[in-house]
Amino acid sequence: MNKKKVAAFFIVIIIIVTSYIIKTNPEARGIINKKINKFQGKTLNEEFETKIKSGNLSTDYNIEQVLSDVDKFQLNTLNIPIVINIDNLSSSSMTVDKGSEDRAKSLIKKLKGKKINIILEPYPWIDNGSKYETAWKPDNINTFFWNWKNNVLKVIIDDIAVPYHVDAVNIGSSFVNMEYAEGYWCDTIDYVRLYYKGLVTYRTGWWYTAEWKPETIKLYEKKLNNRMFSKLDFISIAAYFELTDKDTNTVDNITSSIESTQLYNRKQNIKQEIKNFHDKWNKPIFFGELGFPKTNKASVHPWDPYQNDIVNNVEQANCFEAYRRTFENESWFLGFSIFAIGENSADKRYYPSAESTPIIKNWYNKVMIKK
Repeated sequence: MNKKKVAAFFIVIIIIVTSYIIKTNPEARGIINKKINKFQGKTLNEEFETKIKSGNLSTDYNIEQVLSDVDKFQLNTLNIPIVINIDNLSSSSMTVDKGSEDRAKSLIKKLKGKKINIILEPYPWIDNGSKYETAWKPDNINTFFWNWKNNVLKVIIDDIAVPYHVDAVNIGSSFVNMEYAEGYWCDTIDYVRLYYKGLVTYRTGWWYTAEWKPETIKLYEKKLNNRMFSKLDFISIAAYFELTDKDTNTVDNITSSIESTQLYNRKQNIKQEIKNFHDKWNKPIFFGELGFPKTNKASVHPWDPYQNDIVNNVEQANCFEAYRRTFENESWFLGFSIFAIGENSADKRYYPSAESTPIIKNWYNKVMIKK
């Protein structure tokens, strides 16, 4: 065997051994992913040096529209959903939608070199999308967690998160009827970290409290003290808080209501209750969904795009501006993800209006987290 053949032989052996180490050793995969992400100029890492300015994609996103929206809103992060097919609200089993996986891969390839961080989210698609995850109540909690870990999280980690150097994985979102199981969630986070070395988060749903309804305060305290949050890299919140009792509002009125809500005279101090999560667990707080419909009453029930059919682009913009004023300069606040972009057809009531666009675009242009 001549020298060239010997050299080629050893190169092949090195490649095979290296590939095996990367495939079987999650620590090695983590180191390589971090180096690749740093080389690509991504900013989302354990140091949280830069605020997250993200957009949640609609499940029916159009890749070209996504690329356009990244520039339009000056985003540095995208929250990419992977559709998880679920038969009904009592199902404990589920499957990853391969078509949704393939589209995510295509999008991530298009984003290469654009310095865009990726948050990957398994998105429950219940009864063909007709039901919401907030009402999902599996008939067997043990089976649910086994399937969620093995048939959802492990699949998207192996198929997308590791090979495509995804920066963060959101392990769940607004699982109202499963969130109580903190032991199961802690185990799930440990399981995810065995195979994935990026950042891990969970997005909890919005809540309300009122002094005249003590049980709401107890429920909030139970949520606040959930041990699951101690194991996350950052805490995500779906910020659909009910604020005012008016159809239309000034920015000042919405801003004041964030610290003392007007609806039903609850006087909920949302800002302080959110900060309590940071104070309790010493984790950055991230609005994993921040969205308002382009209608009257956008600040009344932000979670409901069908409260009325009166188009009001300015009201949506005023809501975004109120949140910007309240949270932009807080060091414990990691950033936000606007809901939702990537598809702007007429039925997309959450897609940011022309009036909302400059507010989002200019948010965090030069703001950095204080170390």
